[in-house]
Amino acid sequence: MTNMLRNKNKVRKREKEDIKTEVYALSQSISMSAHKARRVLDQIRGRSYQETLMILELMPYRACYPIFKVIYSAAANAKHNMGLNEEYLVIIKATVDEGTTVKKLKPRARGRSYPIKRPTCHITIVLKNISLYEESVVENSIGLGTIQGHHSLWFAQPKNYSKGLQEDQKIRECIKNYVQKNMRISSGVEGIARIEIQKRIDLIQIIIHMGFPKLLVEGKPRRIEELQMNVQKELNYVNRKLNITITRITKPYGHPNILAEFIAGQLRNRVSFRKAIKKAIELTEQADTKGIQVQIAGRIDGKEIARVEWIREGRVPLQTIRAKIDYCSYRVRTIYGVLGIKIWIFVDEE
Repeated sequence: MTNMLRNKNKVRKREKEDIKTEVYALSQSISMSAHKARRVLDQIRGRSYQETLMILELMPYRACYPIFKVIYSAAANAKHNMGLNEEYLVIIKATVDEGTTVKKLKPRARGRSYPIKRPTCHITIVLKNISLYEESVVENSIGLGTIQGHHSLWFAQPKNYSKGLQEDQKIRECIKNYVQKNMRISSGVEGIARIEIQKRIDLIQIIIHMGFPKLLVEGKPRRIEELQMNVQKELNYVNRKLNITITRITKPYGHPNILAEFIAGQLRNRVSFRKAIKKAIELTEQADTKGIQVQIAGRIDGKEIARVEWIREGRVPLQTIRAKIDYCSYRVRTIYGVLGIKIWIFVDEE
């Protein structure tokens, strides 16, 4: 009996956590058949919020506009009422039900008329915040513990684990936003390779690995203190000290995050994707890497049909566990839509 009660309590806790990360939106009595609405909903189910908006803007069906309004309303509720970020919203449920049939009379000549029937439908959209799940699933999870280490080192009870993940995400977003505003560089490359967080009882140690730290500290040596103050205000730290240190990477373009920011800056400036990739490969060759693979997906060069393009140089053994491969995925907003960049860099083999 005790085990049954424990299992029920666990299920109830999971349901409450799901409710906190889910947002509903319902639109009733839309003058449209359920079949036409279902044809559009099948194309967006399971996709991210930003990708869904792009798809609805480009599809030629009349049902796209009312569905667009429902999804936009759900995202607005998630942002204003729950404080969720729109970048991490995914459509997990999109259903349509048949409504009542509206009967009308079509007037004709000589006082005649004939009845017409207008079908209606009800559309339900459910958005879910996947930031916790993205944070818990590590990109380089295959080599963890053997070749690569964790970027967050701390201990927490199971009931407080999700709060710790949210705290780490807020710290990283706050640091990246500060660097974007104060970085003295025109190409838009932040130069942040990774942010390591080590938590203790009364101290939080943050180590920022940057490729170009002089561009941030130059002219204002007290910017690190300002960054500490911003993070403390964002997270309301009172009883815990915060210490931020910046370490320089000797070969910045050998890290995939910095390389992805470089390619994203080139794509925003309407440079050809092949030129941007080839220039990135030349930069990685100077960093003494053994191989690199770059993949770009989306409406490349403004084409109407999305596609995937990739270029590989050298060896990239993705199936070898002892191979140390750095990976990153990056999103870039262009005037044509959202493009996805994936980079694999073969560093060494043990």
